[in-house]
Amino acid sequence: MTTLPMFPLGSVLFPFMPLQLRVFEARYLTMLQQILADEPAEFGVVLIERGQEVGGGEHRFGVGTVAQIVEVDTVDGFVAVVAQGRRRIEVLAWLDDDPYPQSTINFLPDLVWTDDLQSVREAAERAVRSVLAVASEFTDDTWPSDIELAPEPIAALWQLAAITPVGPLDQVRMLKAATAVELMTTIIELCAAAGESFRSSLTD
Repeated sequence: MTTLPMFPLGSVLFPFMPLQLRVFEARYLTMLQQILADEPAEFGVVLIERGQEVGGGEHRFGVGTVAQIVEVDTVDGFVAVVAQGRRRIEVLAWLDDDPYPQSTINFLPDLVWTDDLQSVREAAERAVRSVLAVASEFTDDTWPSDIELAPEPIAALWQLAAITPVGPLDQVRMLKAATAVELMTTIIELCAAAGESFRSSLTD
């Protein structure tokens, strides 16, 4: 159990995925100043259940991801931050938001890969690439179906979860997966539902 600065957002951050932020609110500028003094410079990201990330008063989910800052740039009116998703966390308790949001957290166990999972991983990848190809007919705001994945299996699984074209609640469901098998089967299930939804739109 440890204390971690937190940045609640309207989106889900997965392990091994990049995060770009424009930080301008005073409390988060204070947070950045303090965490950049340490190495590694990290904060937690959780999805806002309802409310707004600016000004407080939001309701937050209890599972998230550690973001490690890899680049900071001062731009007129805000600070541009590039971070990378690392380990998953479980929020045990929220602390006072003064001077910025913080919580006590536990680190969730890393997913474990074994070679006998390869066939399921291939099925999950086919499902994601297939539904992305369908989704591209409806919107430009999606990942390309031929996107290259990381060679490391667990990193590739989290990348597949991140690019699956579903909403934030389904993304939280994937983020909570206790095993690699659970994550892959959830990806396949969600892709099937998303594909059916897209195809139904074609016939409406």
